[in-house]
Amino acid sequence: MPLFAYTAIDPSGRTVRSTMDADNEQLVLAKLRDQSLHCTEIKRTNKAAKTGATFGRKKLKPKSVVVFSRQFATMIDAGIPILRCLDILGTQMKDPAMREAVVAVTQDVKSGMTLNEAMMKHPHVFNKLYVNMIRAAEIGGILDKILDRLAGFLEYEAEIKGKIKGAMMYPILVLIFSQLMLFVLFSFVLPKFKEIFNGMDVEMPPVTAALFKIGDFMQGHWWMILLFLGGVIFGIKSWGKTPKGRYQLDYLKLKIPIVGELSLKMSIARFSRTFGTLINSGVPMLRSLEIVGETLGNAVLTNAIEQTRTSIREGQKLSQPFFQSGLFPNMVTTMIDIGEESGRLSEMLVKIGDFYDQEVEATVKGLTSMIEPLLIIFLGVVVGFIAISIMTPIFKLVNSVK
Repeated sequence: MPLFAYTAIDPSGRTVRSTMDADNEQLVLAKLRDQSLHCTEIKRTNKAAKTGATFGRKKLKPKSVVVFSRQFATMIDAGIPILRCLDILGTQMKDPAMREAVVAVTQDVKSGMTLNEAMMKHPHVFNKLYVNMIRAAEIGGILDKILDRLAGFLEYEAEIKGKIKGAMMYPILVLIFSQLMLFVLFSFVLPKFKEIFNGMDVEMPPVTAALFKIGDFMQGHWWMILLFLGGVIFGIKSWGKTPKGRYQLDYLKLKIPIVGELSLKMSIARFSRTFGTLINSGVPMLRSLEIVGETLGNAVLTNAIEQTRTSIREGQKLSQPFFQSGLFPNMVTTMIDIGEESGRLSEMLVKIGDFYDQEVEATVKGLTSMIEPLLIIFLGVVVGFIAISIMTPIFKLVNSVK
C-alpha cells in the first residue's frame, strides 16, 4: 500500500507532520477530515515522516518518557480509553519533542495503526525495548501493567545514571580547573618571570630553563596543541564508527584497570535488568536477547549475546554460551542456570541487576574517593615544581647581591 506524507493543522492550531498508508490521496484526505485535521500538504513518499512539526530539531529530555509512561499507565488503569489517554497526554506534555511525538502517535492510532506500530515510527523517543514491551502488552491485554513496569524500569535507570554523574562531577571539575590553571601559568605567568630574569642577567638552573621552554612552546604553539588534541579525538571517534574500530575500542575499555571493571559491571546490570523485564513481559527469549544486545552499547558484549542466540537455536542452555564467552562472572552464569532450571529466570535476572547496580554504585564511590586525593597530589607536585623552578633563580640573585 502506498505511503503518503502529510502536513496538517489540528483544532488547536498546532502543525502535525506524519505519514499514512492509503490507496490514494483522497482516502488520506478523508481520514484526516474524520480526525478534524486540516491538510495543508500531501505527497507520496517511501520514508516515514519525522515526529511532529519540528521534532527533528528538538532534543528530547529522558525524563519525559518516564513521565509519559507513568501517566499513561495510571489513566489506562483507571479505565480511560487509549485514544482519550493519548489526546490528554498530547496536550499536557511540557517537553515539546515529547508532545509532538505523542500527537503523531495519536494520529497514527486513529488512522488504524496499533500502538506499538505507531510508536515504532519514532525510534528517538520509543526505543526497541519500549516498542516490543508495548507489543507484548497489547497481545496479552496488560497494557497498564507493562506501562507501569516500563516507568519503574526507566526511573530506576535514570536514578542510577544520576548517581554516577553526581559522583563523577567533582573529580571532573577539579581536573578541568587544574588544566586551565596550568595553561594560564605556562602561557601568561611564566613568560613574565622569564623577562624579569633575562633583564637581570640571572643564570637559570636547567630545571628553570626547561620550564621556560615549555612555557614558550605553549605560548607560541598553543593552537598546535589544541589542533593535535582535536585530531586525536576526531580520529578515535571516526575509528570507533567502523565495526572493527568499535569492537577494538570496546575491548580496550573492558581491559582498562578499574574503569574496565566498572564498565563491565554497568553492562551486566543493564543486561540483567533489561532482559529480565522483557522476559517477564512476555517477549520471546530470542527477541529479548536481540533487543538487549542492541541496548548494551558495547560491541564485545553484543557479539557475545549474538553468539548466545545462535547457541540457543542449536539447542543449548542460556547459561552455557555466557560461561564460554568468559565475559560474565561465575555468579551471573550460575544464577541464570538456576533460573532456567527452576523456571524463575526473570526473577533471577532482576536480582542480578539489583546486585550489580549496588556494585556499580560502590565502585563509583571508591573510584571518586581515590581520584580526588590523586588529583590534589598531582596539583601539589606541579605547583611545587613550578614554585621551586621560579624561586631558585631568585635565591641565586639574592645571594649574588649579598
